[in-house]
Amino acid sequence: MAGLLADASYQASQSFQWAAHSAGIIETTEAALGDLREAESGQRGFIITRNPAYARSFAVRVTSAARTIARVVQQTDDNPLQHARAQEIALLMKERSVFLLQPLDLARHGNFPGAVAVITSGRGRELMDAISVRAKGFLDEERALQTTRQDAAVQRLHSGKRLAILGAIAVGFVVIGSFAFLIRRIRRPLETMMRAMTALGSGEQEARIDTAMGSREFTRLALGYNAMADRLEGAVADRGDSERQLQIVNAELERNSKTLQERGDVIELLGGMAHRMQAARTDDELAQIIRVFVPQVLPDISGALYAHNNSRNCLVPVASWGGITVPLDGFAPERCWALRRGQSHSVVDPGREIICAHVAEDEVYHCEPLLAGGEVIGVLYLRGRIEAENRFRMSVLTENIASALVNHRLQRSLREQTIRDPLTGLFNRRYMEEALKLEIARASRAGSPLSLVMCDIDHFKRFNDEFGHDAGDAVLQTVAAEMRSRFRDGDVVCRFGGEEFTIIAPGTTAEALAGRVEVVRQAVAELNVRHGNRTLGSTSMSFGIATWSDVMDKDGATLIQAADMALYQSKREGRNRATISMLAA
Repeated sequence: MAGLLADASYQASQSFQWAAHSAGIIETTEAALGDLREAESGQRGFIITRNPAYARSFAVRVTSAARTIARVVQQTDDNPLQHARAQEIALLMKERSVFLLQPLDLARHGNFPGAVAVITSGRGRELMDAISVRAKGFLDEERALQTTRQDAAVQRLHSGKRLAILGAIAVGFVVIGSFAFLIRRIRRPLETMMRAMTALGSGEQEARIDTAMGSREFTRLALGYNAMADRLEGAVADRGDSERQLQIVNAELERNSKTLQERGDVIELLGGMAHRMQAARTDDELAQIIRVFVPQVLPDISGALYAHNNSRNCLVPVASWGGITVPLDGFAPERCWALRRGQSHSVVDPGREIICAHVAEDEVYHCEPLLAGGEVIGVLYLRGRIEAENRFRMSVLTENIASALVNHRLQRSLREQTIRDPLTGLFNRRYMEEALKLEIARASRAGSPLSLVMCDIDHFKRFNDEFGHDAGDAVLQTVAAEMRSRFRDGDVVCRFGGEEFTIIAPGTTAEALAGRVEVVRQAVAELNVRHGNRTLGSTSMSFGIATWSDVMDKDGATLIQAADMALYQSKREGRNRATISMLAA
C-alpha cells in the first residue's frame, strides 16, 4: 500500500512538473514575441517621429527575442511537433528582425521616405502575420498539453486518495476480523470451563477440564480447576475451602473477560477515530476529532495534544480536553523530559521526581512523546495518574495520533507545493487567479471594495545580464520578502511571472491602497541586494493600481488589464512610481 501511494505521489509530481514545463514554454514564447513587437514599435517610433530615443533599445530587443525563442526551441526537444513549430517561428522571427533592420538603417542615414516606403510595402506585416498565426497554433497546442498534464496530475491525486481510503477500509476489516477471532478463541475455552463448572455444581465430582485449551493462560486455569476438583473429590471435609477457591477462579475469569471486552471496545473506538483522522483536511477538523475521541478512550483524564512546528522548533497546541487551558504559543522541545529522553515521562510524586518545564511544579501528569522515524512529531500531555489498564489504551492511542499527524503534515505539504512559487515562497499565478475570482464574488455579494496591484522590478534584466541568473533570483527573493512583510495579512501577494508580482487587497480602494504601495515602493528602493560576496546595487519597482467595479468581468481579466495598463503608464513616466488606473478613478 505504501509503495502504491508513493508511486501515485511520484506520478502526480511528474505531471505537475510537466505542466510547469509547458507553462514555462508559454511564458518564454510570449516574452520572445513581446520583445519582437517592442523592437518593431521602437523602429516605427523612430521613423515616424525621427526621435533616435525610440530606436535605442532596438538591438537589445532583437537580441533578446532571438535568445528567448532559441530557448523555446531548446525547451521543446521532448516534443518533435512543437520543436518543429518552434524552429519555424524562430526562422520567421529571424527573417522579420532582418527586415526590420532595413528601414531602420535607411532612417539612420537620413532616408526617412525610403524607410517609410519599405514599411508600407506590406512585407513586414505579412511576416508578422505569419509569426502570429504560427505562434497562436504553437501556444494553443502547448496550453492544451498543459491542461492535459494538469488533469492527469489531479486524476493521479484522486487515485491516491481512493487508494488511501481503500487501504484504511482494509485495515479496518483486518482489525475487526482479528477481534472476532480473538473473541472466538476466548469464548470456546470459557464455554468448556463453564460446562465443567456446571457439571461439578450439579454433583458430578468426576467432571474435569481438558488441559489442551490452546492458550497458556486458559491451560493454567484448567490445571488449577482440575487440581481443585481433585482436592474436592478427595476431601469432602474441605468442601467449603474448595468452594471459595472456585469463586476466586470464577471472579478472575470474569475480570479477564471484562478486560478483554473493554480492550475490544477501545480497539473499535480507536478504529473509528483513526479513520476520521486520516480523512481530516484541516487543523480544526483534526483538533475536533481529538477533543471528541480522546476523552472516550481515556475517560476522566484531561490533557492536551501538542504538534511539533519545524519552522519555529516548538510544540504548539493542537487540541485540549477536560477543561484545561494551555498557552497558545506552546513551548520548546527541550522543556519536556519525554522529548529529551525519547520515551514516556510520568510524575506521580512532584516532590521527589523531575518535572518538565512546561508543567506546574505541584502537578501529577504524564508526557508521551510522538515519534516517527526518529523525528519528533508531537507530545501527548495527560494530567493525573495513568493506571496500568489505561497504559494499554494510551499506547494504542499515541500510535494512531502519531500516524494521523504524519499524514496530515504530508497532505499540507503537498497542497503548499501546488499553490506556492518555489523560488520566492509567494502564491503562484494559478492560486492568484482562483483567489481573485473568489474575492470578486465576495465583493460583489457584500458590496465591499476590492483592489489589485500589478508591479514589477525596474530594469530587472540588468541583474541577469551583469551578474547572472542566480543574482537575479536573489533579487526576486529579496523583493518578495520585503513585499510579504509590508502588506497586510489579509492581502494575497503572488508572483505573476518573471519579475512581475500581483497583490489582491480585499476591502480597500485604490486610493487607500496607494499609501501602502508607496511604503513598499520606498522600502524596495532602499534595498541594497547582495549575492554571495558581491553587492548587486539598489533596485526599484513600478506599480499599477486598479479597483474592481461591477461593470468588469467576474473572472478578473478586466481588473488585471486595468492594473497592468496603470503599471505600463508608470513605466512610461519614468519608472519607480505608482499609478492609479483611470477606470478606478
